[in-house]
Amino acid sequence: MLWTELDRFGLQDPWRAFERLNRATSGLLAPSTSEFPLVNVWMDGDRAIITSELPGVQLTDVDISVTGKSVTLRGWRATEDTCKGECQHRRERWSGTFTRSIELPYLVDQDKVEARFSKGMLELTLPRAEADKPRKIAIKAE
Repeated sequence: MLWTELDRFGLQDPWRAFERLNRATSGLLAPSTSEFPLVNVWMDGDRAIITSELPGVQLTDVDISVTGKSVTLRGWRATEDTCKGECQHRRERWSGTFTRSIELPYLVDQDKVEARFSKGMLELTLPRAEADKPRKIAIKAE
């Protein structure tokens, strides 16, 4: 039954049909903010390290804010218009504004946050606030 329906529309090969559908709908939806920028987050002792690739983004177009346990990356990537008057077959590289928030498991010491940006790679070092670190409580004998 399925093959006869596909044959009726000239789509005998389901993979070819899938590719046609993919091409037809690929430009309809912009990626969500959760897709860009992609990040890696890991713990190194009492600090978190976040890295993110930001290809085509200028340093002046990136804003980083830290509030409590939350780190937010905001920015802008300009449209690259390399197709002047020519037919464009596919446009997958995303442009426009982005926002990405990451919730950490502890309060961040905002005065000691470090950010480095080199060759499109952003690296943040986010130390844990002293007030948020666990403390050993001495017990008094009576």
